[in-house]
Amino acid sequence: MPKSGFHPLSDEKAIDDSMTFSIQSVAFVSNMAARLRTRANDIHELNTENSSIQRMLHKSQQEASESGDDQQLKLYSYWRSSCSFRVRIALNLKGLKYEYKAVNLLKGEQFSPEFTKLNPIGYVPVLVDGDIVVADSFAILIYLEDKYPQHPLLPQDLQKKAINYQAANIVSSSIQPLQNLAILKYIEEKVSPEEKLEWVKVHIGKGFAALEELLNNYAGRYATGDEVFLADLFLAPQLYAAIGRFHVDMTQFPLLARLHEAYSKIPEFLDALPENQPDAPSS
Repeated sequence: MPKSGFHPLSDEKAIDDSMTFSIQSVAFVSNMAARLRTRANDIHELNTENSSIQRMLHKSQQEASESGDDQQLKLYSYWRSSCSFRVRIALNLKGLKYEYKAVNLLKGEQFSPEFTKLNPIGYVPVLVDGDIVVADSFAILIYLEDKYPQHPLLPQDLQKKAINYQAANIVSSSIQPLQNLAILKYIEEKVSPEEKLEWVKVHIGKGFAALEELLNNYAGRYATGDEVFLADLFLAPQLYAAIGRFHVDMTQFPLLARLHEAYSKIPEFLDALPENQPDAPSS
């Protein structure tokens, strides 16, 4: 008779059950491992496919650019216009091809019916992008930034973005309008030709003093750091005109003088210079 507590049949069944459980566990683990491997392969193939799609999209964009698809862009510009100068820099930085449409301000072409249809106030620049017409350099630059995000014109940092807007606004609202062709012509006719230059220098000096102070804590290699942003696009043409056209003494403005020197080394800025435009006088 078996000893108390010893049951051969029960123990054998327990062993069989344990072995069955172990075999099932191994099978389950093997199955899960196989499924995980399959899933990993699927993910790898998906990532490879995504990378391939991205490469194809990038190639298509390059081919579209090289084939001249973005030739739908037309810029109505005057060679010496600082407002047009800003937009030319932006188009160059973003690598956008465009058709240059010269508007001779001295001949009054900006007041022709054809041009005032594009911009009723009769100012350059005007950008035509397919069916879209945008006038005013500030509006054009924001439009380009929204539609063509390559080479961003605005930093992500909100404080620096605000400083860029502020610097651009000082130039576009408090300096440039006071030196444009219509104002200078009016002063020359109503006051005197000599007073024209003094008028310009006073208002440029006031604006430059404000810009020196504003940018003092933000400037790096360029106006608001080590990258070219919106403020630089407004500053470069204004500095070019102040120094070359109106002979402003820049010793009072060392920061701006340094920025002017930095801009003179950037190919996209150099290409946008007034003397490099198709409607610039030959001599």
